[in-house]
Amino acid sequence: MLSALKNLWVSPLRQQGILGINGRNIEYIFPGNPRELFPQVDDKLKTKEIAHELSVPVPETYGVIRYQNQVKELSEMIEGKDSFVLKPSSGSGGDGIVVITGVKPDDDYRKASGKSLSLEDLHYHVHNILSGMFSLSGNSDVAFVEETVEFDPVFDEIAYLGVPDLRIIVYRGVPVMAMLRLPSKASDGKANLHKGGLGVGIDIATGTTLGGIQYNRYVKAHPDTDGTLCDRTIPHWPKILNIAAKLGAHTGFAYLGIDIVLDKERGPLLLEMNARPGLSIQIANRAGLLPRLELIDDKLSTLEDVEEKIAFAKSYFTSLPDF
Repeated sequence: MLSALKNLWVSPLRQQGILGINGRNIEYIFPGNPRELFPQVDDKLKTKEIAHELSVPVPETYGVIRYQNQVKELSEMIEGKDSFVLKPSSGSGGDGIVVITGVKPDDDYRKASGKSLSLEDLHYHVHNILSGMFSLSGNSDVAFVEETVEFDPVFDEIAYLGVPDLRIIVYRGVPVMAMLRLPSKASDGKANLHKGGLGVGIDIATGTTLGGIQYNRYVKAHPDTDGTLCDRTIPHWPKILNIAAKLGAHTGFAYLGIDIVLDKERGPLLLEMNARPGLSIQIANRAGLLPRLELIDDKLSTLEDVEEKIAFAKSYFTSLPDF
């Protein structure tokens, strides 16, 4: 009955291979991502535990705050640190994350944007995290302090203040589509697209960047740095694909977003995983997800391990849009 109803009318976007929110939820997330698996990705601390099990590197955790009476311990966790990141364990979309890039005398903590915060400001923010202000469910949450990634200098010309990251969509263990997310002045130094960050399409086969988007509008250069967004090679690309495919296979999710940052010393680090990854990646790549997902469903039985799935992705998802 459902298939018959779907055939009555097909949207123009779907005809172009574009996966919409309803299609993503009904056809991929609901049947392929069981609810009992969600804690693996909704809780960033649990995600780190999984990464450790698979020998996937992650940013170092300086400390964890689980209860309101522990907030005073924050000063000990950040003592002697010139930079750090304060995060909610169950936050989403970058909400609740505070990135401190400099510390001056008299408890003067500077954000990437240049805004100054006091220790009392940080305490207040941690109290808000614990109360669940930024959590996905609205329930009480856990705060943790993490090292600041020293991002790879390859992004110096196209990143504004904050740390760029990479989003890879993995379907049944196969890397499907990827993009580079860049912070901007509009996004307050964060790489989240809905806050004004940029999304830059990436060719799966080569790790080469394509054109970008900001607020769903195509751009060829970063608006704050004037650096061109095209034809840049992402370092460690084979390792990045391996991490994404390995996590996709291990977690049991059919449809998963893997977020990775590049540290200039340590290389690729897992930032987080997302069981409901957004769909703007299609705009950044000027390509629809549907044909790729359907091809994987058709060929999956012939792919036995991580290496074969990566080779398959490189072979079939190499067409470069005309940017």
